[in-house]
Amino acid sequence: MVCKQSEKLANVSLSGEKRERQQYVPPHARNRSGDSRAFDNRSSDGEQVRSNYHSRGYNSGNSFNNGNSYNNRGNFYGGGNRGGFDRSSGGGYNRGNDSFQKKDNWGGSRYNSNGGGNYNRQDSRFEKDPNDPFFDRDDVKPRDTRLEDKLFGSQHNTGINFANYDDIPVDVSGNDIPEGIESFQASDMDELLKDTVTKAGYHNPTPVQKHSVSIVCAGRDLMACAQTGSGKTAAFLLPILSQNFKDGPPPPSQDYGYRRKVEPNALVLAPTRELAIQIFEEARKFSYRSWVRPCVCYGGQPIGDQMRDLDRGCGLLVATPGRLVDLIDRGKISLGRIGYLVLDEADRMLDMGFEPQIRRIVEQENMPYERQTLMFSATFPRNIQMLARDFLQDYIFLAVGRVGSTSENITQRIEYVEDEDKRSVLLDILHNDLDAAEANGTNNLTLVFTETKRAADMLCEFLLDNKFYATSIHGDRSQRERENALASFRSGRTPIMVATAVAARGLDIPNVTHVVNFDLPSDIDDYVHRIGRTGRAGNTGKATAFFNLGHDKNILKELTELLREANQEIPTWIAQKTREADRENQQRSFNKKAARGRGGGGARFGASDYRNETRSNTGGGGGGGGYNSGGYYNGGGYGGYNNNAGNNNSSFDDHWN
Repeated sequence: MVCKQSEKLANVSLSGEKRERQQYVPPHARNRSGDSRAFDNRSSDGEQVRSNYHSRGYNSGNSFNNGNSYNNRGNFYGGGNRGGFDRSSGGGYNRGNDSFQKKDNWGGSRYNSNGGGNYNRQDSRFEKDPNDPFFDRDDVKPRDTRLEDKLFGSQHNTGINFANYDDIPVDVSGNDIPEGIESFQASDMDELLKDTVTKAGYHNPTPVQKHSVSIVCAGRDLMACAQTGSGKTAAFLLPILSQNFKDGPPPPSQDYGYRRKVEPNALVLAPTRELAIQIFEEARKFSYRSWVRPCVCYGGQPIGDQMRDLDRGCGLLVATPGRLVDLIDRGKISLGRIGYLVLDEADRMLDMGFEPQIRRIVEQENMPYERQTLMFSATFPRNIQMLARDFLQDYIFLAVGRVGSTSENITQRIEYVEDEDKRSVLLDILHNDLDAAEANGTNNLTLVFTETKRAADMLCEFLLDNKFYATSIHGDRSQRERENALASFRSGRTPIMVATAVAARGLDIPNVTHVVNFDLPSDIDDYVHRIGRTGRAGNTGKATAFFNLGHDKNILKELTELLREANQEIPTWIAQKTREADRENQQRSFNKKAARGRGGGGARFGASDYRNETRSNTGGGGGGGGYNSGGYYNGGGYGGYNNNAGNNNSSFDDHWN
């Protein structure tokens, strides 16, 4: 009743006259001139009323693309402007300066997997300099002085023995081998990459770089073996990036859905997170100012963060096998555009049990058959050569130096130490290193290897208790803890790092002058990789190993031969311990009456391409073996006491099976 009465009063004016009911007008629309015409028939005057709306870039003609105030911002995804869902929109530099908007699809939008970096900012440091030698190249970004300081501020210094690299023997086998390059500037690499290489402090290529650059640029598959610290990472990154720079960005994907797959052009597989991060940092450096955007994916980090980073664009992907398989299963990554596949430290990946994942990635996904496949490592056991037979096509085998050996730049010392004396001997070594560093005014780093994670933590605590700044790194520590430990070690805040095998492969840490094998590994290859953390890029280094016959006798012969090949001093006690070990092995074999004759396989690794081997030199069919001129792995198998020993009747078919 009250509502009806109120409604009647609302329709009566103050003078008592009854007025016609009107439609309600909201406050923000009052006092405006109405226009009842259809939207399409309104005059330009009517459009002017909406000028504020149009000028903010919401509706000025073409999707969301031509507005002023919003399009000049560099969006979070680092490419293009707010060009709707069209991959051809956006791009350019979009700094409010049309003179640099030369190529629509260069910058890459949020939905473009081929996109470049985030240069959509109104900042004078991103303006192209007319004096820039790459001013006329549409695919080259402006210089960023801050980023240059970050990428190239700290450079590796080559050591006094770098010039001796030219004296290292090089063995190249295969068909139609291209000539190696003499210098980076005289090579066929892209001019932008040559400029970046100079900024990075690379003046003369190492032997592995001389040959691999020309081989990969010629479109050939490659298996490369080289000593640790010889520049293998740059050896595969430089030719791959050079060809990508020359080819330019690929066309955008035709899949316009929101859950679009990322399609990198190059894939690098690495065994550990630390090595993957290191390769990524090098790729970031060499791809400076180019359209190629490198990404890294590895376990131990939130996969969502890595997926969002992939959404920003990925031209070169560095990944560990397990995390890559996870991303493929989630539908995030497609390998359909892979032109280059790199297996770095392939032997380590097989040792860690990654062969099923590697074979799935290469053989069961949509990776093109017409691609280049490259394998790089310091050692290549025969099972890796068999993997190469399956993955590589008409490849070239490159062996630099004595394959599987160590650098002569590393002074190796083997000390016989009982387990209970190891800690006190280590303290003496560290005190001597500290005194030498203080006398020379240098900041030297020492890397100590143990066999177990528990031993690493206990030894680190022991060093801290004795007033040595130390940290530890192993597989049980979280990814953040491992990264923090590496950063602290690199910077010199903790000049001693105790590590397990996780730090033995591929890590390039400047200023490591001493590697101590507190516990010797059971495999000679692991020893080679461990001491390879020092004496890199022509610098000199020291390696000390604590030997104990109780649990190190299995690598005594290989260790002796390794020292002999590297022209190192062999302690007199080694000959005595070798004879003792031989007598013990002979007695054990006699007691077991083992007639196994392990001659079928030959050596674990040879210093030559297995394709050049014949049935007559595959390693002994049984008796003896030894260390022939092919390297410390090239001898035959241990024949035992088989009646057929020495008849050399093993065949390739037996070994492959």
